[in-house]
Amino acid sequence: MYGEEFAADPYGTYDRMRAQGPAVPVELAPGVDATLVIQHEAALRVLQNPALFVRDSRRWRALNEGRVPLDSPVLPMMYYRPNCLFSDGAEHLRLRKAATDSLNQLNMNRLTRDVERVADYLIDQFSERGGADLLRDYAKILPMLLFNQLFGCPADIGDRMTRGIAGIFDGGQDAIRANEELTSALLELVALKRRSPGEDVTTWMIQHHAGLTDEELKDQLVTMMAAGIEPQSSLICSAVLLLLNGSGTGHGRGTGLLVEDALDNVLWNNSPLANYATHFPVQDIMLGDITLRANDPVVISFAAANTDPSLTDARLTLSKGAHLAFGAGPHTCPAKSPARVIAIAAIERILNALPDLALAVPEEKLEWRPGPFHRALVSMPVHFSPVPARRVPPRPAAPARAADGMMPGPQGARTEPRKQKGWWSSFLDVFRM
Repeated sequence: MYGEEFAADPYGTYDRMRAQGPAVPVELAPGVDATLVIQHEAALRVLQNPALFVRDSRRWRALNEGRVPLDSPVLPMMYYRPNCLFSDGAEHLRLRKAATDSLNQLNMNRLTRDVERVADYLIDQFSERGGADLLRDYAKILPMLLFNQLFGCPADIGDRMTRGIAGIFDGGQDAIRANEELTSALLELVALKRRSPGEDVTTWMIQHHAGLTDEELKDQLVTMMAAGIEPQSSLICSAVLLLLNGSGTGHGRGTGLLVEDALDNVLWNNSPLANYATHFPVQDIMLGDITLRANDPVVISFAAANTDPSLTDARLTLSKGAHLAFGAGPHTCPAKSPARVIAIAAIERILNALPDLALAVPEEKLEWRPGPFHRALVSMPVHFSPVPARRVPPRPAAPARAADGMMPGPQGARTEPRKQKGWWSSFLDVFRM
């Protein structure tokens, strides 16, 4: 599942797998074996049964026996971290409560305005050129900048966090080093916020009555960033691609397909987080004709389950949100609402700013990035009529809790200019708080 052939045609691969039953053995990376659940009903059976299927990867038999390469690029996405993603039972409830309570302090109206501010800044960087890579110039950077703001990151820490999280999802040979950079940056951020609290998600997590340790805080933030940045960028690109090129639909181009409908279509049919939610059976369990061995990894294919042929009729009566793109059961993504708000605002902003936006290459020429977990483009070249940059003037956004109707902003003292600035440093130069 890590090769270019799978990346080019994952749904053809899923279709061929279905002949073997609801779950099939796969190789996630060289030397890393797992079972992939591809049937919708079977996926729900695993996701909604925490008594038999747990998330704590310290159970991973092959890893404990030394049969998994310690430099494997998938390890940063699979090995145990003390956060709600890899915990179960009462510990999971404690950690998840800290995350959900902190996220609930965000105000959705303010979130929309902050997305628009970041979007305007990014669009200004390329609007006069008449062309761009929508992924690398916009969709991939926007959630990174936004999360740096939500977490209250100063310039240097924010730049290192964005590099680290991108490297982990790429899953290449640099994934281990990227994970180390991300870990270092997040621990510095936690230490900073303990000394100098702000009105941001990091501070709210620190102040939560769950009493998270620095390690728990760091790994909770890793989970939030991983779930909110890389899949979000793919969701934005795939929805824009559908609006521009999908079955004759378009934004203001005749049929008027709504952005919300495009998002639902992508979440059902092209899930950005295609395969994940690793579980470990607590005992040998039969799933169809395959035996899931205790403590061997079982990965859920959200992409295959959502497109399960047995749902052809049922999907007509299921609600728009009945897909599994955000998971199901006790580990359902706690940030579904913010994720939709961010994607809708980002898509509407660029389509309104560049009304004749169009793909610069035929859709069949687009390449998909190899990797077992994501469904992500390598690039998305677009063209449009050049538009003068708006050069939005700096506008301080006083961060506050949802009760004030405001959002958190970046904190920290001005840092000295670096020889090579990242996107977050450059953004702060314009919107210095």
